[in-house]
Amino acid sequence: MSIAAHIKASLDLPNIIVQGYLADLTDCQLLVRPQPQMNHIAWQLGHLISGENFHVNQVVPDSMPELPDGFADKHTIETSVIDDPEAFYSKAEYVAEMQRQRAGTLAVLAQLSDEQLLSPSPESIHYFGPTIGSVFAGEATHWMMHAGQWAVVRRNLGKPPLY
Repeated sequence: MSIAAHIKASLDLPNIIVQGYLADLTDCQLLVRPQPQMNHIAWQLGHLISGENFHVNQVVPDSMPELPDGFADKHTIETSVIDDPEAFYSKAEYVAEMQRQRAGTLAVLAQLSDEQLLSPSPESIHYFGPTIGSVFAGEATHWMMHAGQWAVVRRNLGKPPLY
């Protein structure tokens, strides 16, 4: 199995978990915070989508689908304190953009050889992993870490555990 195929497989589980956790939530429920000082799901989705776009574009410049105008700006550290539904997107819009960006990630990943994936990551994202392959694999971990917070939101809303 190539490194790219292994990374692609590792990206499948977070996708299943995220889709499951979001399936029965409403747009308004995306604004529920797991704890008062934690970020709500809407902001986290935008952060994850913007982050994936940024990370892959750092590895292969201009390779990812462009985010909608102003998308990244709606999901900065400064906007994480906002609870106004008008400041964020609908669940359907987040899911569509998440899928569009992941398709871009997988298309870029499929073009990279094992040798390329083992090469050093750009200094700008070295914090995310020391190799290009670890940057791609890091997306799986990043999504799962945030999805763990969504399990708390779901339980606070009276939803049953899924996994």
